[in-house]
Amino acid sequence: MDSHSIPPREARRRQQAGALLIDVRTDHERTLGMAEGALGVAREALLRDPAAHIAAQTSEVLLLCQAGVRSAQCAHALAALGYRNLSSVQGGTQAWAAAGLPMCKPDIDADFGERYSRQLRLPEVGLAGQKTLEAARVLLVGAGGLGSPAAFYLAAAGVGHLRIADDDVVDRSNLQRQILHTNARIGEPKVASAAATLSALNPRTCIEAVAERVSAANVERMLEGVDVVLDGGDNFPVRYLLNDACVQLRKPLVYGAVHRFEGQLSVFDAGRQRGLAPCYRCLFPEPPPAEAAPNCAEAGVLGVLPGVIGILQATEVLKLLLGLGESLAGRILQFDALGMRFREFIVTADPQCPVCAPDRAFLGYVDEAAVCAAGDARG
Repeated sequence: MDSHSIPPREARRRQQAGALLIDVRTDHERTLGMAEGALGVAREALLRDPAAHIAAQTSEVLLLCQAGVRSAQCAHALAALGYRNLSSVQGGTQAWAAAGLPMCKPDIDADFGERYSRQLRLPEVGLAGQKTLEAARVLLVGAGGLGSPAAFYLAAAGVGHLRIADDDVVDRSNLQRQILHTNARIGEPKVASAAATLSALNPRTCIEAVAERVSAANVERMLEGVDVVLDGGDNFPVRYLLNDACVQLRKPLVYGAVHRFEGQLSVFDAGRQRGLAPCYRCLFPEPPPAEAAPNCAEAGVLGVLPGVIGILQATEVLKLLLGLGESLAGRILQFDALGMRFREFIVTADPQCPVCAPDRAFLGYVDEAAVCAAGDARG
C-alpha cells in the first residue's frame, strides 16, 4: 500500500495505537494550534530528509496539514521514495478540530487567534510578530483626514496602544474625509469620537485620547514611551516640532501631507541614523511663508486623497514595528490622484542640517506657529 486518505477520527484511533502523526504545515502555521501528539515537521524538511523523522519505510505514518491538500501531496512524494504505510488526514487540521479531537493550542485567547488569523498566517508576522504589535505604542498626531484611515488600520492590525493627540472638535466639513467621525458627533472632541470608533472596532487596542495641540511645552511628553510617531496633523508648526523631537528622542517619524489632488509621505529616521537618514529639516530647514502654505480649508482637498496617504502611513508604521521590508527613510513617495501615478524621490541627510547633523548641538524647540500659517487644518 502506498497512500490513501482517512477521516480524522480514524487517524486519531491509529495514532493512539502507535502510528506516527506528522503535521507538515510550516512553523508559523503550527503556532496557531496543532493536533495533540503530532510531530511538527514542515513538508519541505520532511521530504528533504525523511529518515531523520520516520524510523523505517514500513512505519505507519499519518500526515496532516491545514485542509488535507498538502498532506496528500506529501504522502504521494514519500511513497515515491519507498515509504509503504502512509495516510493523509482528510480535511486536515480544520477537520480534526471540527471533529472535537484534542488540540495543543498556543497561549492565546480565542479572540486573539480569530481576530488576527490572517496576519498570524503570514510567515513574516506569525505569533511573535503579532505579540510585538500588541506590545507596541504609537503616537498619532491628528484625528483628521490622515489620522482617520491610519488609526483604523493600526487598531485593526492589533497595535496595542494608540495615543491620539488633537485639540479640535468634529465639524460637518470634516466628514467628507475624516472617516473616524459621524454626523451625530458634530461638536464633540475629535479624540473622543476617535476613541469611540476605534474601541468599537477593536476593544483590544487601548486608545489614549489626548485633547491637546502639540506644542514646544508638551511635545516630549507626547512622545514619551512610544515606538513610532505618525504625523497626521498636516500643519507646519506641528510638523517641525515632531521632527525635532523625534530626532532628539530617537523615534522614527512617519510623515504625510495632502494638498488638493496630490499627497506625499516619507519616513524620517534621523534620530536613530544620525548622518545617514535625513530629517524633515534636511529638506525644508525653515517653514514656508504664509502665502506659500495654504491649508486644506483654503485650498481644498479631494476627500479620498487623505485616505490613500493615511493608509500608506499606517503601512510604514507596521513595517517599522515589525522590522519588515524597506522603509521610506531616505525616499519621498508622491501621489498624483488625477494622473493616478506614484513618483519616488531620493533624499539624503544634510551635513549642515540645524537639527540632525551629527555634530550639531540641540538648541531647544521652536514654536513655529508665529512664522507660518497652517491654521487649524487636520488634513
